[in-house]
Amino acid sequence: KMQRNRDYSRSRYQRGSRYKNLDEGRNGKERRFGKREDGGESSEFSRKLCHKNENEASYSKRKDGREEYEKNLNNKSGNVSECDRYLGKSDSEFHTQQSDVASIQKKPVDSLLSRTGGAYIPPAKLRMMQAQITDKSSAAYQRIAWEALKKSIHGHINKVNTGNIYIIVRELLKENIVRGRGLLCRSIIQAQAASPTFTHVYAALVAVINSKFPNIGELLLRRLVIQFRRGFKRNDKTICISAATFVAHLVNQRVAHEIVALEILTLLIESPTDDSVEVAIAFLKECGMKLIEVSKKGMDAIFEILRHILHEGQLDKRVQYMIEVIFQVRKDEFRDHEAVMKELDLIEEQDQFTHLITLDDAKDSEDILNVFKFDAEYEANEDKYSSLRKEILDEGSSNSESGSGSEEESDSGEESENEESRDDAIIDKTETNLMALRRTIYLTIHSSLDFEECAHKLMRMELKPGQEIELCHMFLDCCAEQRTYEKFYGLLSQRFCQINKIFIPPFQQIFRDTYDTIHRLDTNKLRNVAKFFAHLLFTDAISWEVLSFIHLNEEETTSSSRIFIKILFLELSEYLGLNKLNGRVKDPTMQVAFEGLFPRDNPKNTRFAINFFTSIGLGGLT
Repeated sequence: KMQRNRDYSRSRYQRGSRYKNLDEGRNGKERRFGKREDGGESSEFSRKLCHKNENEASYSKRKDGREEYEKNLNNKSGNVSECDRYLGKSDSEFHTQQSDVASIQKKPVDSLLSRTGGAYIPPAKLRMMQAQITDKSSAAYQRIAWEALKKSIHGHINKVNTGNIYIIVRELLKENIVRGRGLLCRSIIQAQAASPTFTHVYAALVAVINSKFPNIGELLLRRLVIQFRRGFKRNDKTICISAATFVAHLVNQRVAHEIVALEILTLLIESPTDDSVEVAIAFLKECGMKLIEVSKKGMDAIFEILRHILHEGQLDKRVQYMIEVIFQVRKDEFRDHEAVMKELDLIEEQDQFTHLITLDDAKDSEDILNVFKFDAEYEANEDKYSSLRKEILDEGSSNSESGSGSEEESDSGEESENEESRDDAIIDKTETNLMALRRTIYLTIHSSLDFEECAHKLMRMELKPGQEIELCHMFLDCCAEQRTYEKFYGLLSQRFCQINKIFIPPFQQIFRDTYDTIHRLDTNKLRNVAKFFAHLLFTDAISWEVLSFIHLNEEETTSSSRIFIKILFLELSEYLGLNKLNGRVKDPTMQVAFEGLFPRDNPKNTRFAINFFTSIGLGGLT
């Protein structure tokens, strides 16, 4: 049988050779792969025939070799080498072994643990994989949860617009945006860079999130400042315009302080080029209305520099025309460039956290928050955020449910629901709102150029009942922090007392409390506080009856309180003059106020008071 197979193969090979020779005679000498020696193409039939004959010849050679090998193998006693065993494999066995080796060499790669997050996993399969993992503290479960969080945040950010921003905020708060704050900031910045026309929408979204989670707003603002600074160093106008526009709208939403806006404008126009001035003008159009409102003198300085650049005439004609246009826009009070749309003014000014981040302060962008990191206390942190999320969302749902009652309910039922909602009100024992209020007052004071501008800004804050004393405390604390006394704080407090009498009792109460704890102040703060209250007294901003709280005797005074009284009366004599001050002291209607300062009940106390005023140079008052 084997001999017949060989004879058949040999006859087919000879027949193929005859066909080949015949074709060579017709078309010229034939090459092996269908090419003739003269460079021309052979016929299609000839080329196919060549390939067929070549395959048959190789097959017959392999088959003849295997038959000879089997004969030799049968004649040997069984001592076969590994090479012989390998050569003796059949075709099917050979391919099977090759596939086994390939499967052994190819190591399985877990797509969840790969550096790039692996291939795309459909949401249904991702949920199924997450349900199969029972240990929530494992790295695999946290990795799946991280991927789901990233996709959810990215999807919500891409869907936000003016109409559904409230819904998107609620959906985002349902996710753990504290864990994914890096992902959230990156997604918002990328979405804004891709769609600059929706920058005001993204800024409003950041403003709402910042009111609940100030650390997220601070992180996003820091990344934007770093991105702007990087684009400025690289002369990348696209990045500069994108980042500066976002910062401008954050200034409009009171998330960023106006100082960073003024710093950006100063940086852009201090060494003017065509591109830097163009970026500055685009920035001014976005936040010019807000800057004129909060820092008019700063804007005047910026436009004065632009006028000087325009008069030099060294820039391109197109840029000069843009400067002329921005002057006209300023003349029209930015009527066509509104700071905040009514639909996007979602957060009250007193509820917002304003971050004071300058160009030099923003250094760490915390890019490590963008990647997955194993959390050993994953479940505990998730429970904390769940309780926090419940508090935040219940506040919103209670307000909306109380506003949209059913028509079928009676008035008594609505009243009972309102009483229950008042009983379930959340009490903030961490004083977060109080700290935010003090921060806002502090930033407003230090960003104002004079006391009138500061009073105007603070009066627009619309303080809640009971917060007046916090405003008065901030005036005194800021005054005490100065190296020397600044009349700015006295004038500011005087203006508030004269505008609304509701501020007079808090200042009088603060005077009593400060005198009780005057020994805790150092000499510098003591001097500033004494001059502060002396200003309020001589301008009659507060009543002189607060002096009745002071008892000038050896037993009830300390060295600190005596220094306070000395500076207080020396300032009063300097403001009023000794004659007017003496007239106040001798006024019969004010004897109640000076009864403790000029005691007559005990000769020892009277002698002590006379000696005290004589030693400070005010003996004429006694």
